[in-house]
Amino acid sequence: MKTLNFLSKSSWSALAVSTLLMAGAHAAHAADTCGDFKRLDVTTPDGFCAAVLADGFKFPRGIQPLSNGELVVVDMRNWEPKQGRVWLLKPDGAGHYQQVLLLKGLDRPNGIVLGPDGLLYLGLVGRIVRFDPKNPEATLMDVIGGKSDVAPLPGKGRHLLTNMRFDARGDLYVNVGSATDHCEGENGTAPAADKPCAEAEGPQALGVIRKYKLLWPMAMVKSWENYATGLRNSMALALHPVNGALWQGENGRDAIQAAMPKLANDNDLPHDELNLVERGANYGWPYCYDNNLASPEYPARDCSAFRAPARLLPAHAAPLGMTFYTGSRFPADYRNSLIIGYHGYRDHGHRLVALMPDSKGAPLGKSVELIGGWNSKPGQGMGAPVDVKQGPDGNIYLVEDRTGRVVRLQYDAP
Repeated sequence: MKTLNFLSKSSWSALAVSTLLMAGAHAAHAADTCGDFKRLDVTTPDGFCAAVLADGFKFPRGIQPLSNGELVVVDMRNWEPKQGRVWLLKPDGAGHYQQVLLLKGLDRPNGIVLGPDGLLYLGLVGRIVRFDPKNPEATLMDVIGGKSDVAPLPGKGRHLLTNMRFDARGDLYVNVGSATDHCEGENGTAPAADKPCAEAEGPQALGVIRKYKLLWPMAMVKSWENYATGLRNSMALALHPVNGALWQGENGRDAIQAAMPKLANDNDLPHDELNLVERGANYGWPYCYDNNLASPEYPARDCSAFRAPARLLPAHAAPLGMTFYTGSRFPADYRNSLIIGYHGYRDHGHRLVALMPDSKGAPLGKSVELIGGWNSKPGQGMGAPVDVKQGPDGNIYLVEDRTGRVVRLQYDAP
């Protein structure tokens, strides 16, 4: 006959308390982590979480995931010349990344992309260089500016940083930001209402997107053109994965209230913009804003000649990086959505959103907040996302330059 052993009432109580404590500890650990990394204290949709992969960078502005799981991070460090660095982050499989210095002494490095040749292309002030992350110093070569035979990028004034994207043919779209906010003169004086803005006109115009035709495999520039004009600062660029269309996130002007006495502040004007970029089109900077409204400095300007934005974004959201989502890690609804980082420090900034595709596949559907609540709180500063890229694992990787973090957005629900 089998003997049954019964626990006493006190033993059952102790066992129950121990079980609850272990379950609570496991839940607390799960709440503090995202994958093998510390969880960022932000809000995300159900099933998503944001992990802090690395921190301690001074002013990170670019990120490029590699096929082997490594990450390349561009740290501008500050706005002083020749202080920038490029780092390689190598996962150790135990919840950490080993940081390896690849390049240093760079002039305000910003955008970084993977080229058709498998090499990395890096934007500096006035230059674009390429290098192999396996041997960066020995392979560093100028593609535009520097020691190349191609004239340097303007790199002037207020918006001198460089970002770029390759299309399917291997041609390169490069932003050339405006030197001013709204074509103002010295000491912030308003431009002449009856004269064109000199920096926005002509073959050397600022506030444009240039297109460089390259010969491969040498990555040699064959020719270039001002592909689209009237775009104040095109730091956020992305090519649609289905039709190859170029999309741009426009950073709108500041201080519009100074020219509009009835406006108390500029918190809600002008809106930033999402533009479908087409060859030869002019998008209106500095003459017009929002949906083709005449700027107060140019009240008589006929804005009907300019291309209106495809979508208005929140005012001063400051889109500085974006990418179309093509992975299978996220729920199927996110396929071909446009994921944008809002860098701005005002109410509409410090977040990551997905603009869902409409019935025609354009990113004009509803806006879904992927990372919110990224405001300052104890132990964690406000987030300011810059570059946004999709990794080969289907996760989204980004850098933010206010607290110097590298963040991964992942989906873990079944």
